[in-house]
Amino acid sequence: MSLKIASLLLFLLVVYTTEAADTNAVPDSDLDLLEFPLNLEYLEAEFFLYGSLGYGLDRVAPNLTMGGPTPIGATKANLDPVVNDIILQFAYQEVGHLRAIKNTVKGFPRPQLDLSKESFAKTMDKAFRRTLDPPFDPYANSINYLIASYLVPYVGLTGYVGASPKLQGAVSKRLVAGLLGVESGQDAVIRGLLYERAREEVLPYNITVAEFTNRISKLRNRLGNAGWKDEGLIIPKARGAEGRINGNVLAGDEYSVAFDRSPEEILRIVYGSGDERAPGGFYPKGGDGAIARSFLA
Repeated sequence: MSLKIASLLLFLLVVYTTEAADTNAVPDSDLDLLEFPLNLEYLEAEFFLYGSLGYGLDRVAPNLTMGGPTPIGATKANLDPVVNDIILQFAYQEVGHLRAIKNTVKGFPRPQLDLSKESFAKTMDKAFRRTLDPPFDPYANSINYLIASYLVPYVGLTGYVGASPKLQGAVSKRLVAGLLGVESGQDAVIRGLLYERAREEVLPYNITVAEFTNRISKLRNRLGNAGWKDEGLIIPKARGAEGRINGNVLAGDEYSVAFDRSPEEILRIVYGSGDERAPGGFYPKGGDGAIARSFLA
């Protein structure tokens, strides 16, 4: 009798262990989808770290870079105390995101990033379809930095929305849901801070904050080449929530549901080329991971 009980207990233990392993495993089909966001998480971490501290992952968490090259042109921004504190919080959150992803999948080294003021200036020139004079400098002051930050978390959050329905594993889904929650929060804070000053002019351009956001959003729609998935802070009432309001502190579709983007769309935007096969912009040598590399072969 005791032998039968022992055998039954052993059988149940094997079944439980197997089920637990299956629950905690990441399906092969999820691996590339979980690795791809590292491209944007590296960019966000470095931009926010340098902007608030004047240095990046090489000092804060060098092991996370896996030997990847130091970003080009990143520097300390001239931020007021409140904005500096917020950006520093974002920075450490992004370090946590890198750890979370790399605790789940192998990951890849930090790609070459171009975070120079010249890189941002080129992006703004594309957004306005003319050369701004003087060239836009994201590190010059708080409002410029927040406008530059408007470029960053939103692209990542639309990528997480796009990846979510493609994931199979419970661990993968939980990770992406958690990352999406914080990325959405960062985007909301940035948009909220900019919305307070939406009708103020950005000096010396005499262009309002709202117009900067509208132009950036139109650029991302244009580069992504997949329809309307981006909106500035003040939009036509017909496109506002329930078609009743111009204010647009949070972007969403006709039902106020977050937009989604595919990896191809994201690469077109962050490369600044409108082509997932043509690196440039913030990634002069292209992104890394199986998905990004597949377009560079």
